[in-house]
Amino acid sequence: MTTIPGLAQTYRLTQFAHGGGCACKIPPGELESIVAGLVAPPAGDDLLVGLGDGDDAAVVRLSPTLAVVATADFFTPVVDDAYDWGRIAAANALSDVYAMGGTPTVAVNLLGWPRDVLPLELVTEVLRGGLDVTREARCHLAGGHSVDDPEPKYGMAVTGIADPDRLLRNDAGRPGVPLTLTKPLGIGVLNSRHKATGEVFAEAIATMTALNRDASAAALAAGAICATDVTGFGLLGHLHKLARASGVSARIDAAAVPYLDGARAALGAGYVSGGTRRNLDWVRPHGDFAGISEDELQLLADAQTSGGLLIAGEVPGYPVIGELVPARADGVTVSVR
Repeated sequence: MTTIPGLAQTYRLTQFAHGGGCACKIPPGELESIVAGLVAPPAGDDLLVGLGDGDDAAVVRLSPTLAVVATADFFTPVVDDAYDWGRIAAANALSDVYAMGGTPTVAVNLLGWPRDVLPLELVTEVLRGGLDVTREARCHLAGGHSVDDPEPKYGMAVTGIADPDRLLRNDAGRPGVPLTLTKPLGIGVLNSRHKATGEVFAEAIATMTALNRDASAAALAAGAICATDVTGFGLLGHLHKLARASGVSARIDAAAVPYLDGARAALGAGYVSGGTRRNLDWVRPHGDFAGISEDELQLLADAQTSGGLLIAGEVPGYPVIGELVPARADGVTVSVR
């Protein structure tokens, strides 16, 4: 809840949007059908990562030692506090660059605001949150674009740089490599509970505002070449995309997956977003989930906002939750045990 000095009214931003955070993404199956056939012929060998495998950002080589990484991400309020929402949205947008093994260099704001419904003083708090996170990331923030919108929306377009020979791609996974997860799951169910009740979950906010910078650097230092971040499509959805792009299958040890405090209680109380249910529906035909409860699968498919990195490789300091294995003849890309 945000209270602005001089304004008598307090505002719960999540009540002004139909969904929240990355859970309001267009479902993955629908999105893939939308963009099918829109992959333009490559301009040359310098487009290193494009639309083909749905990776986290586009990458274009500028020279033998320098590539530019480009991405954009924005969403409706995931928490009620305007400043925290700005921080979360900025960390989430920057994450796409880190997920490619890059370093963010400049960002611009993307803002939609119901100017006749919510006071403009709240916008300042949102933008201040975004600015503080870009400062932490040592990424320039230079202007942006805004529109009058029925729902509040905020995010960033981010440009970064990377070594073209040291990228983290979602199509570079190989059998026999462990899978590392750098942030706990459960953000989605806790955010759903927050939207419904107003309860504030400090650990969830701390997790969402934490940059994936150190995890990205640790992955590169460990020699990893394959990764993605875990956001709106959930762990199962993003792992399915990674395995499919890499031509492998993946095994998850459910007992090894870390969760935020309160996540299971929120699930048990029924705070499951529509995005999470759509994630599971999309992955289920490609999964081997025999013996796994529906509750466990919903947590594994939980739509995260500003989640961690899922790295093909063992990275010191972070839990290993499974491994990549050879592709299965039955087409299953993800199994859980």
